[in-house]
Amino acid sequence: MNRDGKARTAAFEPVFRHPVQRFGAKVVDFRTQSLLMAIINRTPDSFYDAGRTFGLDAAVEASLAAVADGADWVDIGGQPFAPGTCLTTEEEADRVIPVIEAVRARGDVIISADTFNPEVAELSIKAGATVINDTTGLRNPDMAAVVAGSGAHLVITHSLAAPRTVWPRPQYQDVVGEVRDFLSRRIDLALDLGVTEEQIIIDPGHDLNKNTLHSLHLTRSLSSIAALGFPVLAAVSNKDFIGESLDKPKQERVEGSLAAALICFLNGARILRMHNVPAAAAALRMTEAVLGWREPVYLRHNMGERNLPAAPRPHAAEGLPEPAGVAP
Repeated sequence: MNRDGKARTAAFEPVFRHPVQRFGAKVVDFRTQSLLMAIINRTPDSFYDAGRTFGLDAAVEASLAAVADGADWVDIGGQPFAPGTCLTTEEEADRVIPVIEAVRARGDVIISADTFNPEVAELSIKAGATVINDTTGLRNPDMAAVVAGSGAHLVITHSLAAPRTVWPRPQYQDVVGEVRDFLSRRIDLALDLGVTEEQIIIDPGHDLNKNTLHSLHLTRSLSSIAALGFPVLAAVSNKDFIGESLDKPKQERVEGSLAAALICFLNGARILRMHNVPAAAAALRMTEAVLGWREPVYLRHNMGERNLPAAPRPHAAEGLPEPAGVAP
């Protein structure tokens, strides 16, 4: 039995230091809720969509479409972590801030700025972002000063290289233990710099300065990271460890991405960062239903005097009767 007196499932149940958290207008209880993060990149050479959302209108439309498709969260980035030339603060802000402002004006969805630049982070929070997603693991301590006192969350990610630089042939003696130790140290640093425990999210950084074997090990052992007691973000969508495991190009990794994401979820991750939102939303919500976290949308199959087909439930507005034995 678990702490609520219910039968245990096969899923790992983290003991959160602060299970109930506020993201702007949204309150989330990570004991029985998960969050689906959509990825919006305003870059001409983005990893997955190759610049499809580089234009401002395209980025805003994709953000709103993701929310309509089931995303709880939109992650907006202006430059990648991968090797390349760093943008100036002005260039990055020009890409990110207008999207944050436009999406915030349309609702209370959780918005994160994917940035390692403290100045861009500060502008993003002012524009309406409620999370700063720092893929460098607080390499620049000024990031903590920006987040501390703002009410925004900070994602602390494991990575080894400085942003936009190469780290050839990363080596680990114990990748899970080393990632966990790194995150623990960076959590302590954030707390020393004024960030509160309630503001911290951690990300083991799949594929960031890790090879495929490292990322697979992190996926199956994610419970060790989740046991730190902070919400864990798993960013596995369409990554190279999936492509190398299945011999699939980026556009054919959806099924592998869903499998990896759900394994992370069952091992304690509570935030899944995904490209293919409709498929990810269906997979995640079905898993939640199996775990008893959410009720079915409707009950029809074997609920009446005869076995009715599992057809969509009639809308109340259509004035159609409910099947016998089914509460409206």
